[in-house]
Amino acid sequence: MTHRLPAWSLFAALIAMAGLPIYIHAPKFYVDSYGTSLAAMGLTLAALRLIDVVQDPALGWLAEATRPKRRLTVTLAAALMAAALYALFAMPPPITPLLWFALTLAVLFSAFSFLTICFYAEGVTKAATLGPQGHIRLAGWREGGSLLGVCLAATAPVALARLTDTPFTAFALIFAVVAIAAILAMRREWQGTPAEPTPNPFDLFRPVLADPLSRRLLLIALLNASPVAVTSTLFLYFVESRLALPDWEGPLLLLFFLAAAASTPVWSLLARRHGARPTLLAAMTLAIASFLWTLTLGAGDLIPFALICAASGAALGADLTLLPAIFASRLAQTGTPEAAAFGLWNFVSKLSLALAALTILPALQAAGFQSGQSSPESALRALTLIYAGLPCVLKLTAIALLARTQLTPPPKEALR
Repeated sequence: MTHRLPAWSLFAALIAMAGLPIYIHAPKFYVDSYGTSLAAMGLTLAALRLIDVVQDPALGWLAEATRPKRRLTVTLAAALMAAALYALFAMPPPITPLLWFALTLAVLFSAFSFLTICFYAEGVTKAATLGPQGHIRLAGWREGGSLLGVCLAATAPVALARLTDTPFTAFALIFAVVAIAAILAMRREWQGTPAEPTPNPFDLFRPVLADPLSRRLLLIALLNASPVAVTSTLFLYFVESRLALPDWEGPLLLLFFLAAAASTPVWSLLARRHGARPTLLAAMTLAIASFLWTLTLGAGDLIPFALICAASGAALGADLTLLPAIFASRLAQTGTPEAAAFGLWNFVSKLSLALAALTILPALQAAGFQSGQSSPESALRALTLIYAGLPCVLKLTAIALLARTQLTPPPKEALR
């Protein structure tokens, strides 16, 4: 039987290209190109993410309600996402830059969220056709594709800057090509179901919220996503200002995400052999070690930070592979509507980004930090503490919660 798993990798790459890399590049692009202040950018990003927080459960309901026409709705959402990305980076703002930034990102993030929910929900059905290790097997292909997409999107604008004066315009066009290829590759994978009455939203969300283990996993996801939200928001500023390595953002981002992509099959193998929870706890401990080392760095510390990027990237590979697989496995056990449940999953992920944007960029500006300019040592110390110290505390909290969570049946058996 042909399972067409490479198509899942390609579509995962498309979605990932419009996620975290945009959150890394877009704020700095508008700050540097249009002079938008850090505080205004932080508040705008927080507002956008709070919109996501509110709408993701509704998008989960919409994904369930439109499931018979999923192929059409997914195609429309992907086209909308590509158009919004082009408008964000390639079109001169026809209105106030900050308002244009907000409008285009609102459209892009909405389409991104809808596609993510549909994609992961469809994955629960797909995994059932892949045998006894279906969830982990699919997660390896899916998250590997996601991380490769993140690698491309995180580094392409930096690499394209060496070839063209408009690197973000070129990136937007590349994204459109990837979108077309991904839609065509996945066209046979969307399984429509017979039309049914539109489900009641409360009936869809009640099963996952009523299950104590599912609620606990959502809380762990929130805490575990928060360190990535903090570091992704500040990565470019940290490399440029604290490390004084302004030409190394692209290679370091590539190293980080390549390490994450390369680690996913390793984490999947370890989870099958030793269980998902101990494997995930080991990866989270690796992340904490990398955060602690980062606290000691200063100007010119390229090699140590490159090693940190490799280690923390590998830890991220476990986060993105194992935690969604555990959650999907639980949904399969309880019979929870998948799209609605992953709407809540997206909800907690976006909440972490909203809280990060709301607090850290205004805090940096209050500490005297200025992007692209010389900042006082006190501001650079604040940047380091927020970039590495805060994620360490958040990750420790997530570890404590996961260590006290009994997964039933045990993860090793549930994921086989």
